[in-house]
Amino acid sequence: MNLMIYLLAYLIGSIPFGLLLAQFFAKINIQNEGSKSIGATNVLRVVKKENPKLAKKLAVATLLLDFAKAFVPIILAQFLGFDDNMLWSIGVFCVLGHCFSAYLSLEGGKGVATAAGVMAALLPLELLIGFVAWFIVAKVFKISSLASLVALVFFLASSFILHYDMSINTHAPVLIICFIIVYKHIPNIKRMFKKEECKVI
Repeated sequence: MNLMIYLLAYLIGSIPFGLLLAQFFAKINIQNEGSKSIGATNVLRVVKKENPKLAKKLAVATLLLDFAKAFVPIILAQFLGFDDNMLWSIGVFCVLGHCFSAYLSLEGGKGVATAAGVMAALLPLELLIGFVAWFIVAKVFKISSLASLVALVFFLASSFILHYDMSINTHAPVLIICFIIVYKHIPNIKRMFKKEECKVI
């Protein structure tokens, strides 16, 4: 039973909404352009070249759908009475699916929006702190990847401060999700050190 739930969470997380939206509405394969990521930032970056108004709409839709594909399954599982261990496991598998999609030969996005869906359901206050950090850095530097990584640091630090005694008695799921996000941002980190990272916000 648990394995089926984990597989379902992974397959839901694997749905490449950004790729599907860009292909259907803009006739663009975002895996061939920009950072080649399937997330909202690359949707905005790539589609913006042809249609700025459509790019913003598709980026917002991608962001919301990537958020929802983790948030909704966790809330549903919570409603059905699953314990916190199962909820966190569902969250981890949703993020894994987004970052290493079963439908895209294990390619995928950066995991930020999907991870935010997990944390909105399970650590909302820490997510809010991370979002404030993201907003400030994004406004000042206008670099999405930098804002995401700084937000991750603030989120992680606040999770240890506010929930040091996690209901499952371990920060392992949080650390796994954060590690995945950092790993997927390695190309961005390299570009930032070379001062080659694009400003898209």
